[in-house]
Amino acid sequence: MAPREMIGIDAPRFWSTVMRSGEIGPGKAGGLRRLALSDADKEMRDLFITWCTEAGCTVDVDRVGNIFARRPGTDDGLPPVLMGSHLDTQVAGGKYDGIVGVLAGLEVLRTIDDRRMRTKRPLELVCWTNEEGARFTPPMVASGAFAGVFDVDWVLALRDDDGHAFGAELERIGYNGKAPVGGRSIDAYFEVHIEQGPILDREAVPVGIVVGGYATRGMHVDVHGETAHAGPTPMDRRKNALVGAAMLAVAVNDIGWKHHATEGKATVARMVAWPNKAGILSEYAQLTCDVRHADRATADAMLAEVKAAIPDCARRANVEMRIAGEWQFGSERFDPGCVRLIRVQFDWWSAICQLRHTWTSRGRVCCTNCIRSYRSGALNYASLPRVHWYAIYCVLTA
Repeated sequence: MAPREMIGIDAPRFWSTVMRSGEIGPGKAGGLRRLALSDADKEMRDLFITWCTEAGCTVDVDRVGNIFARRPGTDDGLPPVLMGSHLDTQVAGGKYDGIVGVLAGLEVLRTIDDRRMRTKRPLELVCWTNEEGARFTPPMVASGAFAGVFDVDWVLALRDDDGHAFGAELERIGYNGKAPVGGRSIDAYFEVHIEQGPILDREAVPVGIVVGGYATRGMHVDVHGETAHAGPTPMDRRKNALVGAAMLAVAVNDIGWKHHATEGKATVARMVAWPNKAGILSEYAQLTCDVRHADRATADAMLAEVKAAIPDCARRANVEMRIAGEWQFGSERFDPGCVRLIRVQFDWWSAICQLRHTWTSRGRVCCTNCIRSYRSGALNYASLPRVHWYAIYCVLTA
């Protein structure tokens, strides 16, 4: 397929937009700390909506806070083409993860508006809520609700570490929208995203086409023990929940190493304990972990290994353990037609993606693809991405 006539974007405008976003919610090492539904998130959302309306779009917000900026098509009744990502970040996040995807979509809309172009289908730019999951766990709950993976009321009832409810925080910042969540036809979904691993950089390939996602299986595990003083309590009488959680953490890590040769990964991302004070044993702990593999059956087997380790860790620590919640996503394969549109005539690098963003849910309800641009340097969120303008062009012309 021959590429269409190149449509130039305003690269300095795009870059200045990304840099303006980088001023909202500053974090460590030049990065960002813009947690979902925080005051900084509200400030960014407000600015994003202003930019979208200036580009000639109408804006709607659904019940879980997803923002949709719509540019009508000449046949406006057709299902729209979506593009976008997220504007929330991790606690020690960066200026580009997710943000480039949203603001690249904005540049597409701005360029079309500048040229007074008309598209047959309507175009929609979406900003998903709490995609990172740094504040409300698990991640991707709002895009998941849109795709029918999560129940809306369940999402609204989620609470952060301080006990604030997702729904109440939406209302506090003024983004408890009235639009229904999902349940409508979408023609296709495209996303530009930086690569956060080393592969494209190592291979000196500027753009990768994601053709599918890793199968991911995650869970919360609650550990219940008994508070006691560290000094007088004999080892054989201890029920230290923190020790039980730590034993399970090591077991999960070992499972990851067992499957390392085939690119399997097992991660303990979070562990909390109570009272978590010096001189006493913790009576409660919670561990959050997940396993990932390109092969769905292997991911399921890794999950089974984690579950099999729980009784042994509980016995050795003299505590009780139970799975408090589970989730899974990934293993989707993206639409071949969308892949061909992006590939055009270039022999770009294709990959199964090891991250877990929006399109792992979106692939359930429409033709989906993600375009990855590499960035050089250390594997931190604040590293400078080498955004390949042709990736944005592909979204624009597809």
